[in-house]
Amino acid sequence: MITFIASILLLIVGYFTYGKFVDRVFVADRKRPTPAFSMRDDIDYVPMNTTRNSLIQLLNIAGVGPIFGPILGALYGPVAFVWIVVGCIFAGAVHDYLTGMISIRNHGAHLPQLAGKFLGKAMKHVVNGFALLLLLLVGTVFVTSPATLLANMTSLSLLAITLVIFAYYLIATLLPIDKVIGRIYPYFGALLLFSAAGIGIGLVVTGAPIPELSFQNMHPDGAPIFPLLFLTISCGALSGFHATQTPIISRTTENETSGRRIFYGMMITEGVIAMIWAAAAMSLFYGDQSLSDVLAAGGPAAVVSEVSVTMLGAVGGTLAILGVIVLPITSGDTAFRSARMIIADYLKIAQKPIAKRLMIALPLFVISYALTHMDFTLLWRYFSWANQTTAVIALWVATMYLVLSRKPYLITAIPAVFMTMATFTYLAFAPIGFGLPLQMSYVVAALGTLICIALFMKRVRRLSRATFTVDEPVPQTGQGLAGFAASER
Repeated sequence: MITFIASILLLIVGYFTYGKFVDRVFVADRKRPTPAFSMRDDIDYVPMNTTRNSLIQLLNIAGVGPIFGPILGALYGPVAFVWIVVGCIFAGAVHDYLTGMISIRNHGAHLPQLAGKFLGKAMKHVVNGFALLLLLLVGTVFVTSPATLLANMTSLSLLAITLVIFAYYLIATLLPIDKVIGRIYPYFGALLLFSAAGIGIGLVVTGAPIPELSFQNMHPDGAPIFPLLFLTISCGALSGFHATQTPIISRTTENETSGRRIFYGMMITEGVIAMIWAAAAMSLFYGDQSLSDVLAAGGPAAVVSEVSVTMLGAVGGTLAILGVIVLPITSGDTAFRSARMIIADYLKIAQKPIAKRLMIALPLFVISYALTHMDFTLLWRYFSWANQTTAVIALWVATMYLVLSRKPYLITAIPAVFMTMATFTYLAFAPIGFGLPLQMSYVVAALGTLICIALFMKRVRRLSRATFTVDEPVPQTGQGLAGFAASER
């Protein structure tokens, strides 16, 4: 219990200390016009206040990731607490903050465009593929997981619930952000916070048997901590999915000085949610049914149900489960919205006419529905790999920005190198990758990481010799991203 409480406190302290340091490194400019005003179109570029943006950002990034991921990661034992705290403060929150702020400085650009500008034109195409793959996987996972939970709670069929969720996603993807998402998210946010707070308080009040800090690998199958833990627990520690979501809010942020609260702060909040669910899952190490038994019987959703009802009773537990259901739904809708925006930017398709929004969105939903028939466990493995690969790219983009701005770049370079190594190791070792022995996977990953560092340094030298502007000039209203596209080289 001491480790659990201390970890929560460390996350909060991290926001007020390291978060403030990162904000000073970037140097947010209160007087600089943001894209919400300079590029306003009342569809995606719409000024909204900090509180509303913060809640939308939290619900965008906090899908089932900070719940299902930590529940699965809890199998490794209390070492999962260490990754959530360290990863969230020094990697995930920095990743989210800089992705959002660099996007604000570059017309609200999404990650593929930022990768094209800072890492080279070829990377724009690569990241477009990765981002769209990730968003489709996220959208699909965030349909199947809430649909399964709702089907277990009601007499409705899984197919009917799935179709209803898809219908909502289509509406949220097409309509202006302030018409649906901006209006209902505050209510969803209240339910989410009730759910997390209820479980957290329940753990403390009931004196749940949460293990204290230990670096021992407690995974029942002996799965290696490195790299598997660092891909199993992504949301709540470090998640590339967030790099696809922060530009949505960078287009609605009214003032740069709100960035620390919106981007860094909401990632810390997600870390607290992840900590609560990891602790709740670890409390099931004891008793008649072990955590591995519950997971084997019904997956992470079964753990959510058992913990919620045990901690809060039938009524409170039902509300808590509804809070968990809200999380994926409020990330699934923006996953499809983000995919629509990325494709529109890539193909330079204006989004003012709803027919053009529909033209892009419909094929995405058809593909996602086909993916719902895949095995969830397999789908999650592909999601984990695509997710952290996207995070690695976003961290290298942020590092290039800081290097060229002559600002302290180690705050992103260190997590970028670490996660590059972890992601390469996973790809070499995991069954969905090459299935190599672990020791050989380390060697392959080390070589891959060194190649990435060499390519990065080559790019630094090239851009240092060229005339290059890290922050794009503020465009005239309606200019769009044409000027930004021309800056990619």
